Amino acid sequence: MLMATGALTGAKALSAASLNTSSGRDTASRKLIVTGGHPGDPEYGCGGTIARLTSLGHKVTLLYLNNGAWQQISAATRISEAKKACAILGADSRYAGQVNGNAIVDNAHYEEFKKLIEAENPDAVFTHWPIDNHADHRAIANLTYEAWKQLNQRFSLYYYEVSDGDDTNQFPAPTHYVDITTVEDKKQAACYAHASQDPKYFFALQDTVAQFRGLQCRSKRAEAFLLQLGSATDVLRSLQIVLSG
Repeated sequence: MLMATGALTGAKALSAASLNTSSGRDTASRKLIVTGGHPGDPEYGCGGTIARLTSLGHKVTLLYLNNGAWQQISAATRISEAKKACAILGADSRYAGQVNGNAIVDNAHYEEFKKLIEAENPDAVFTHWPIDNHADHRAIANLTYEAWKQLNQRFSLYYYEVSDGDDTNQFPAPTHYVDITTVEDKKQAACYAHASQDPKYFFALQDTVAQFRGLQCRSKRAEAFLLQLGSATDVLRSLQIVLSG
């Protein structure tokens, strides 16, 4: 897998101020997908970015690998929590139909997942960084990358981070920062909607990451992304991405 590294220089920040529709900037509605291993992963990793984009009228779908059912926590509970979280963020939800803790990555599932993505015809897709402690996170990252490759790299592909050290490992220097300061409360509410998943602990962990990324791009809180080399476009750049001061 060829990742974006030094070939994409100059970290970029998507600030609240830059997310306006004035000055003749690109305001066309875009379709974006955020894939995640379980309900809650996209919300924690890039819930602020999702909130910013949906507030501008862009369509965002959270595509979960599985429904999150685990031991005494039922699928109905996890799906209900995800529905609440998506409503807060203004996003839709979909499921890839796999089983929590039993991810399968093979030719049949590559093809099935590619068809899911192809049917949505997104302008951009966000997914987990593939070096992650959870096998389900690694699985959906691989499935997403393969779909991007098989679909001729026609959409922007970005990687996001979740609970660095606890989940995500060795996340490289970001190519993009998104300022989420003004929507941090909405992100928190979406994460806390997953009440069965100890949100007090996990949100505090993720908020530490957001504060650190904010320091890097001179904002209070931010989310970081890495653009996959070879992507035909850079949708975040087209949506008023500005260089960090």
